[in-house]
This record gives sequence, C-alpha cells and structure tokens, in this order.
Amino acid sequence: MKMSKRDLVAGVLVTVLWGCNFSVIELGLRSLDPYLLTLLRFVFCAMPLVFFVKRPAGISYGVLALYGVMFGAGLWWVVNFAMFQGLSPGMSSVFLQFSAFFTILLSSLLLGERVSGIHLCGMASAACGLIMILALGGESSTVTGVLLVLIAALAWSLCNLVVKLKRPADMVAFIIWSSLFSVPAIFVLTVAANGWASFAVLAGGIAWEALFSVLFQNYITTILGYLVWNNLMKKYPAAQVAPLSLLVPISGLVASYLFFGEQMSIAKAIAIGFVLLGILIFVNAHNLQRIMRGRGLTE
Repeated sequence: MKMSKRDLVAGVLVTVLWGCNFSVIELGLRSLDPYLLTLLRFVFCAMPLVFFVKRPAGISYGVLALYGVMFGAGLWWVVNFAMFQGLSPGMSSVFLQFSAFFTILLSSLLLGERVSGIHLCGMASAACGLIMILALGGESSTVTGVLLVLIAALAWSLCNLVVKLKRPADMVAFIIWSSLFSVPAIFVLTVAANGWASFAVLAGGIAWEALFSVLFQNYITTILGYLVWNNLMKKYPAAQVAPLSLLVPISGLVASYLFFGEQMSIAKAIAIGFVLLGILIFVNAHNLQRIMRGRGLTE
C-alpha cells in the first residue's frame, strides 16, 4: 500500500516536532533530574484524562501495561537518563532512530512483512548517514549514553510491534491508558535509583522551563505525536513508516544548534544528506520498484 500524501505530511511534521523535543527535554533537565522529569510527563499524560476517556475497546490490561512500561520506562526514562549522563540532545535524537531499523527487521522476522532490495538500499544510505553523525559526534556524546539510547531504540521498536499486532481502534485512549501503567514503573525506577531525593525539588515549586518541558512532552510529543505515529504504524507496513523517524535527528541537530549551540559542520551536513537520501528511497520505494519493473530490471 502506497502512503497517501496527507499521511506522509502528517508523519513528517510529527518527526520534526520529535526532533525539537530533545532540546525541550534538555531544557527540563536544567532544573529537574531525569527521573522526575519522565515521571511528571506520564503522570500528566494519564491524569486527569483517564477519568474522562474510556479504556480502548479490545485491548487488555496486560497489553496496556506491556506497552506502557516499555514506552514510559524502557524508552523515555532511559533516554532522559542518557541525556542526564551527558549525551547531547542532537546525538540522542540520532541514536534513537536506530529504532527504524530494529522495527523493520523485527516486522520482517516476526510478522512476515516484506523488505525489498530498494528498502535495503534506503536503509544502507540512512545507516551511513547515522554512522557519520556518530563519528562526528565528538566529546559531547558518551559510550554509556549511546548504549542507553540504543536500548531505548529497541524498546520503541517493540512498542511499534505491539501497535501493529493489536491495532487499537481508539489511539488516544490507548496512549492515555497505557501511560497510566508507565507511572508506577517509572516511580519504582526513580525511588530505586535516587531514593526520595528526586521529589524534594517539588517543595519549592517548578521552574517555568521545567513546566514547559513537561507540558510539551506530554501533550505535543506523546498524545498528539504518538496518535499520528501509531495510526500510521497500524495502517502501513513498517518499512514505509519507520524510516520517517530518520528525520528526527535532522530536526534534532538543527534545534540543538539553534538553542544550545551544538556545532553543525559541513561533514555533518553531508551525513544528514545521506539520511535524507535514505528516506527518499524508502518513501519512493513503490514508484522506484514500478519503474524498475517497467524496464525489466526486476521481476
């Protein structure tokens, strides 16, 4: 199935917002530790909306809990912690997009979705760009941070598989109710890692930067962003949707440059070009395959 222009534009806009989100996270981390920042994000995703939105039909509590724990704790708690350890917003946005490759490969292995040679060419081009950005990352990134974000990328790909398998009809309800299960998991991790010290800052109030970060992350990034993304993932093969997330590091690097002065060299711009080329190949895979068939280059 070819992706409609409307869905393609929606997917691109969401990935641009997600790229900016890493700089918003960095803003919140200036006054809140990563544990509390992540916890507040999902508390406000679930509350008070869970009292006004019915549980998604056909989705068990087990599925909601599985998605909520992987999404809230496995993905975003880990990403925030990696940034707290020193990984820059731009580099965080880059490494998280390895989830695109994980999602495509897992969908092929577990769901039998077809990955064509054209898709593999797109993956190769985008992977070259991501590896170049990694090599150019410099001292702003750390080995620990990179490993943590790769774990988060795997968690995101597993979340994508849950959506593809269960296909929730009401995606807003699915996000809100799964967030309810994210909260206890993140709370336990927070207390285990930092005791009750993380909550001490709440006694003195929250800085406006932190409040903006929390609200942006829960309403824009999570509820709006994943409403669009999960609907696309439910509707189209992973090989068509997942590569759009490779736009995240581009907008993430640009936002990091604009707000935090992260350097954008010519070499890094070339690396971004490889990522864009890979995305273009993915998005146009259907047309490219048709052209190749017309010329007798493929069966």
